[in-house]
Amino acid sequence: MNNTNAISLSSHVLDTAKGTPAANMPIELTCPNGDKVSVTTDSDGRCKDWQQTEFVAGTYQMRFHTKQYLLEKHSGGFYPFVDVHFDIVEDGGHYHVPLLISPYGFSSYRGS
Repeated sequence: MNNTNAISLSSHVLDTAKGTPAANMPIELTCPNGDKVSVTTDSDGRCKDWQQTEFVAGTYQMRFHTKQYLLEKHSGGFYPFVDVHFDIVEDGGHYHVPLLISPYGFSSYRGS
């Protein structure tokens, strides 16, 4: 298979209340066909290993399981998880989906 137009995906979770990466946070990726891939952020709050998932155009969902992290780092929080839905529409390219989390707020955007 020619990977010159391969689609890649990464994520980075940052704790905006502490100003640190959110390490060891589980993320579940749901692909357009319904397949699910479970991963965990590394020590820098990053994830780019999706277990050899082949990305195609369609709508994806990342579920960031924030509850345990917020309990451990902040003694609790409002969001047990955060779902981010996004479309991959290009025939190739890199997609980056960051999550900024705090006990009572979150934000996401298309990164680079």
